[in-house]
Amino acid sequence: MRTWSLALAVDRADPAPVVRQVARGIASHVAAGRLRPGERLPGSRELARILGVHRNTVVAAYAELLAEGWVQSSGGRGTFVSPEIPAALRRRAGGSGAGHRNPGFALGPAPSPRSAIAAQPGVLSLVSGIPDLRLVPVDAIARAYRRALRRPGILGYGDPAGEERLRTAIGQMLRSTRGLEPDPAGLMVTRGSQLALTVTARALFRPGDVVAVEAPGYAAAWDVFRAAGAHVVPLPVDEEGLRVDALEALTRRGKVRAVYLTPHHQYPTTVTLPAARRIALLRLAAVERLAVLEDDYDSEFHYDGAPVLPLAANDPAGVVVHVGTLSKILAPGLRIGYVHAAPEVIRCLAEHRRYVDRQGDRALEVAVAELIEDGELQQHVWRMRRRYAARRDALAEALRARLAGALEFAVPAGGMALWCRTAPDLDADRWAEEGPRAGVLFHAGSDFTFEREPYPALQLGFALLEERELGEAVRRMAVALEAAGRPGPAESGGRTKGRRA
Repeated sequence: MRTWSLALAVDRADPAPVVRQVARGIASHVAAGRLRPGERLPGSRELARILGVHRNTVVAAYAELLAEGWVQSSGGRGTFVSPEIPAALRRRAGGSGAGHRNPGFALGPAPSPRSAIAAQPGVLSLVSGIPDLRLVPVDAIARAYRRALRRPGILGYGDPAGEERLRTAIGQMLRSTRGLEPDPAGLMVTRGSQLALTVTARALFRPGDVVAVEAPGYAAAWDVFRAAGAHVVPLPVDEEGLRVDALEALTRRGKVRAVYLTPHHQYPTTVTLPAARRIALLRLAAVERLAVLEDDYDSEFHYDGAPVLPLAANDPAGVVVHVGTLSKILAPGLRIGYVHAAPEVIRCLAEHRRYVDRQGDRALEVAVAELIEDGELQQHVWRMRRRYAARRDALAEALRARLAGALEFAVPAGGMALWCRTAPDLDADRWAEEGPRAGVLFHAGSDFTFEREPYPALQLGFALLEERELGEAVRRMAVALEAAGRPGPAESGGRTKGRRA
C-alpha cells in the first residue's frame, strides 16, 4: 500500500545539522506511534525530493537512525521502522503520542448508551428496529446512485433542506400512505430521524424548557432533548399508549414546551394511540400551544387491518412536527430521514441544519427519489411487509412453544418487535444479561425506563432474522432463562399466552 508523505520539515535557521534534523524528526514520529514497528520508510531519493535536500543527507540520517536502533535496513527492499523498539524507549524518546494524551481541558457529560445494538459473531440478535440487510435492493440502489453521480453539479453544495426531487417524492408517498398534504416547502430531508430530532430540538427548545416524553420510551430521543438544554419529564404509558390526562395535569403545573410520542406503534410497547386520546392530545396542544413531536418510525410495517393515520393528518392548529425515516425500509447506513411541518418551521430547521450538518448526500437523495418515482421502493416495502409478517408469527409461535408461562404478549398489528411481559418470579434484566452467553441478544424492559429501573418485560425484534433463525434464537432464550435461575417450561403443552392485537 502506498504511504502518505511524512510530515517532516527542514529548518534552515536551526543550528542543528540538517542530517540531525531529519533523523530527529523521523525518531519523533516513531516515538509518538505515527510510524509503527515494521512500517516502511520512504526511499532516500523520494524523501530527499520531498525535503528539498541532497540524497546523501537522507542516507546519512537513515544511517544515524540505524545506528541508534530506530530502523532496520533490508537490503534492496528498503528501510523499515525497527520492530524491536521497546515501548518504554518510545515513551522516553517522544512521550505517549498525541493519540494517547489526556486533553488539557474538561469535557462535558456525554450520554451513556443504554445497551449494545450489535451482536457479536455467532450471536443471534432479537434487537428491534434493525431491518434485515439481506433484503436490501443493493443493485437497484447502486444503479440509481451511479446515474445520480453523473448529474451536473451533484457533488457541489445543495439546499440544507434536502434535494427538492426527494422532498417531492416523499411528499407524494406521505400523501398516499399517511393522508398528509405536504409540498416540498413543508419537508426537510435529514441524515436519519436522529438528526431530524436533533435539529428540531435545537430549533424549538431553550434551556429549561419542559419536554414531556413517554415512559417507557425511546431513550435516544431523551438524550437529544437534554443536550438541547430541555428538562425532560416522563409521562406514563398504559395499554392504550400515552396517558394524555397525565400530560394535561403536567400543563396545569407549569408551561410545557413540547410532547414527544410514538402514537402509531408506541415504542417499545407497540400499542396504538386510540382516536379519543389523539383528539384530546391535539386539542390540548392547540390550547396550550405546545409542540407535538410525532415520531413515525415504522409506519410502513402494518400487517393487520388499515394503518392509523398520523396525528399530522388531523392538525388544523399546525402544532405537529412529524418525523419519519426510510432507514427501516432500506438500511440504517443510508441515513435518510425527514421532517414534515409548517413551511416556516422547516425554514427554521433548515437554518439550524446548515451549521450542524450543512446538507445531506445529494447523490444518494436523488437516487432514493428515483427509487420512489419508479415504484422500486414501494415494491420493496411490500416484499418486506410479507416477510416481516411471517417472521412476527414465527416468533410468536416459537415463544408459545418454548416459553409459555414465562412470557405474556399480544401479537401486534404492526411494527418490528414483540413486547413481552415476564412472569412475576422472573428477573428480566438477569435473563437479558445471560442472553449473549447463550448466543442470543435482546433488550430487557429496563432499557426503556426513564431511570433504568427494573421493568418486567422483554422487547424481542423479529425483522432481522429468518423464521428458522428465530426458532433457534428462542431456543437459546430458554437456555439463558435456565442460566438466569429458572428452568424454562416444557417445550410443548401448557396454555399459550400469546394473543393477536
